[in-house]
Amino acid sequence: MSENTQNQSSGEAAVRGKTTIADGVVEKIAGLAARDVYGVHAMGSGAARTFGAMRDRVPGASNSKSVTRGVKAEVGEKQAAIDLEIVVEYGERIAEVARNVRENVVTAVERMTGLEVVEVNILVSDVKLPDESDDEDDNAGSRVQ
Repeated sequence: MSENTQNQSSGEAAVRGKTTIADGVVEKIAGLAARDVYGVHAMGSGAARTFGAMRDRVPGASNSKSVTRGVKAEVGEKQAAIDLEIVVEYGERIAEVARNVRENVVTAVERMTGLEVVEVNILVSDVKLPDESDDEDDNAGSRVQ
């Protein structure tokens, strides 16, 4: 069989169906990529982090530590738009952290899904001060188990 015939047959197989990527898949990829950036302390608002921490302590609940907390994605056939809510460590340059998060998220999502990321909007909802304890630890510890 010639090389040309092999390429044709594999090309034909590629068009024999449709691949759809769920919003949640992109949200997980984006959440993990954002958390990998130096200077990101946490994802999501204080209330979302507290609720997530309580849910993570419930026996039988998801143990994934909710990688999608603070992440919302809209996925089309060829493009994706992502909204992130982050908490930045005190002393870090917020604009630089946001730029690094944006670059890391775009790279990870495009590489893994083949989708074009048209925008990554970032809301910095808080700054983690050095002497602050985590909201997750404080609030979750005061709940009845």
